Amino acid sequence: MRNNYLKNTLIIFVLLCNLGCDQITKNMAREEIDEYQIIPIVERYFTLTKVENKGAFLSIGSDMPEQVKLILLSLIPLGTLLFGLYYIFVRKDLNLVSGLALAFAIGGGLGNIYDRLFRGSVTDFMHMDFVFFQTGIFNMADVSIMVGMLLFFSQSLIGGKKKPNIYTFRKDV
Repeated sequence: MRNNYLKNTLIIFVLLCNLGCDQITKNMAREEIDEYQIIPIVERYFTLTKVENKGAFLSIGSDMPEQVKLILLSLIPLGTLLFGLYYIFVRKDLNLVSGLALAFAIGGGLGNIYDRLFRGSVTDFMHMDFVFFQTGIFNMADVSIMVGMLLFFSQSLIGGKKKPNIYTFRKDV
């Protein structure tokens, strides 16, 4: 019982931190950066550039009718994220890395959906150029989602099902 309480507390904390960091940085970008203004942070490799994204990743779906966009880009993802939260809190055998991965991904997803529902667009403001590869313009919610996916990916590479997982939340541990 105590381990389950600790798991839920940690997951809620990570979710709220991701959501708070996302919303604070987006508000700062909205107030301090003009639309399409380019502010170099690390020469041309890391810049700030504010863009209001009315679609999903890389503005996909921004030209869809508003009702379709609401369903496909907000309501269905929101339902999926809420199911993910339910899954986290119901699964007693969920290991720590999986719980944290879901908390990062869900926290980031909720940050972007909040913007779509209450602002009509998602504020993106960071851009990275690695010379041979560059990112689209993104925000901290996107970073949270990527951290969650990297945690899942690393866990699948490192942790095999045959080995016992020492980070599993269980009553008997």
